[in-house]
Amino acid sequence: MIRTLLSAVSAVALVALAGCGDSGGGSATRSGIWAAGSSTVFPFATRVAENFNRTQGGTPPRIESLGTGGGIQAFCQGVGPQTPDIANASRPMKASEFDLCAKNGVTDIVEIKIGFDGIVVATARTGNSFDLRLGDLYSALAAQTPGANGQFVANPATTWNQVNPALPAQRIQVYGPPPTSGTRDAFLELGMAPGGELNPAVAALKGDKTRFETLTHTLREDGAWIDSGENDNAIVQTLTRTPGSLGVFGYSFLEQNLDTVKAETIDGVAPTLDTIADGSYPLARSLYIYVKKAHVGVTPGLQPFVQAFVSTGSAGRGGYLQDRGLVPLPADQLAAQQAAAQALTVMTRPQ
Repeated sequence: MIRTLLSAVSAVALVALAGCGDSGGGSATRSGIWAAGSSTVFPFATRVAENFNRTQGGTPPRIESLGTGGGIQAFCQGVGPQTPDIANASRPMKASEFDLCAKNGVTDIVEIKIGFDGIVVATARTGNSFDLRLGDLYSALAAQTPGANGQFVANPATTWNQVNPALPAQRIQVYGPPPTSGTRDAFLELGMAPGGELNPAVAALKGDKTRFETLTHTLREDGAWIDSGENDNAIVQTLTRTPGSLGVFGYSFLEQNLDTVKAETIDGVAPTLDTIADGSYPLARSLYIYVKKAHVGVTPGLQPFVQAFVSTGSAGRGGYLQDRGLVPLPADQLAAQQAAAQALTVMTRPQ
């Protein structure tokens, strides 16, 4: 479901001058800032928008939760008031997305890292505790796993103790984000792929990148993994209503719901501000906003909004975004991002 800070935005507010094409960013204006993308970045962007509007006035920024992939797709459709100024992302932009932007005339993109987040695997507070290993994630959730004679077969595991005897003897049932989500992309990259690599039969296929990624990035569709939409809070609520289930979502949502859910350890490490910031938690990741430079000076307040996002009072240690669950960047890294927001340094094509 798309969540917006504004209940509606009229066509008149979105397009101030008629007849604006994809390259019309320099000849038209929009009455407010528009950011779309990651459900993980959504609460941070919303908080910045609320504070920015309180201090700056004017039209409140429009913040949409479409998933990282959906937000970048909208961002890359062209330049002009009919496209977002900012794409919120819980993973780096892909080369294919950068190329889509370039194809549609979006050639100057500013990448700003706003902080860190961890992907948590959680249960209801009343549920059994799990000390999960990366290998357990692959063995439990991959659509295909090694069978007899080295052949890959449909994953036969139905309970967690079949995957690892040290885990509870309960049904494998994990609620998580859909394919459009950056949280899902990061879970595959940080959890499923390294977990698969621990299996000798899977590791032997690393030389075949396509085959390896297919095996480690394809989740089960038999009810063991359940796509639950872009609303991480809905996953949290599901855990309390579905005894024995597990959920995959961002650390910020854990912080807001510690009264009802708990995070399980991964390779013996619990997700905390410190373990996410220093990278010792295996499922730690960086969060980003991507800014359309062609819209700076056209969309009122865009650059000040970006600067507010990475100000010390918002994204720094002890800032108000930390209260929402953002793990702050070290001071030197934050200073570098503040400089990028000031200079509007254009990114290069991802590798």
